[in-house]
Amino acid sequence: MTIEQFRIAIPDQRLDDMRARLKSASWPGDFGNEQWRYGVEQGWLQDMVRYWTEDYDWRAQEAEINRFPHFRTTIDGVPIHFIHLKSGKPDAIPLILTHGWPWTFWDWNALIEPLVAGGDGVPSFDIVVPSLPGVAFSAPLQTAGIGLRRIAAMWVELMERLGYETFAAAGGDWGGGVTAELGHAHADRLIAIYMSLVLLPGLDPSSISPEDFAPDEAWMLERTMDRLPTIVSHVSVQSSDPQTLAYALADSPVGTAAWLWERRRNWSDCNDDVLAAYDRDFLCTTASIYWLTNTIGSSLRIYKEMFTGMGFAMDWPLAHDGSPPIPVPTGVGVARKDVAFVPRAIVERHTNLQRWQVIDEGGHFLPAERPQTLVDEYRTFFAGAR
Repeated sequence: MTIEQFRIAIPDQRLDDMRARLKSASWPGDFGNEQWRYGVEQGWLQDMVRYWTEDYDWRAQEAEINRFPHFRTTIDGVPIHFIHLKSGKPDAIPLILTHGWPWTFWDWNALIEPLVAGGDGVPSFDIVVPSLPGVAFSAPLQTAGIGLRRIAAMWVELMERLGYETFAAAGGDWGGGVTAELGHAHADRLIAIYMSLVLLPGLDPSSISPEDFAPDEAWMLERTMDRLPTIVSHVSVQSSDPQTLAYALADSPVGTAAWLWERRRNWSDCNDDVLAAYDRDFLCTTASIYWLTNTIGSSLRIYKEMFTGMGFAMDWPLAHDGSPPIPVPTGVGVARKDVAFVPRAIVERHTNLQRWQVIDEGGHFLPAERPQTLVDEYRTFFAGAR
């Protein structure tokens, strides 16, 4: 039950080790890959690693991260790290924000203070931003079998420890799945939920067919087909034998960065120029968090827990037979450059859908790509749903 204040302070020897490995990286060679046809282009990666080694300042980024109040607790034997920033206002809406993969808690950083501040006619929020089990400072993970259902139950326990009997939830990617599970299995505790990528309990993504998309949703199917080749590799490996990949990534910060940054480029609204969507410091901080905490391996495990067999078949049965499965007010923000979509008609059958917003700019990492868009969405939706 203990919640302890926590300050991020990576030991100097761990930073020195990372820099030494960056400087001594062994490069495989690359040719005919100017358009990233074979994966991350070596010249681009070498330039990023040079910046990471020579110009990037982890301590400055660490100080910025530590501007927020961090805490740690243990739930069911699993260490959980989280940011908790309160507005101090009695009518504030408690809101838990859950990241996905390969995000970190830091993807939410630009939303936290604006949501807490509120304003005239704008609700204020008490914000809780946890790290998923086995990611960043929610480590070391030593418990197998942790999927979306168990994480959602942990979040209910976390919010209860913080004094919130009822609360709102939002997330994308796996965070969207955790949010959906909260609205399904813990509806009595939820004010409302909002997802920027839809994952639904009881719905196998592999069961969605092209015919399920309405004529005005043809763009969703086209985008999915366009991005599908960039999704298959990580889902196949991470849902089959993630531990094997983990040895290489844990050994090499360059390997970790390549695995993470390729997905930022492929899944963001950036026209194949990842530096148009994120600055170098943000990309280096994301890779550094994963590598310095030695959690890249444990972060992959959720794929093994949730996917079954080949393809995108998911093991996530309903916890009850209520109709709809998610009865709480539900909002969805559909970014046009995301990578996977669920047709509105299916979402309407599975949820108490109150808001469906197509977002013209932004991709899979919407909180980091378009933070103000989500701030506006959350203010509008959760104020109306309260």
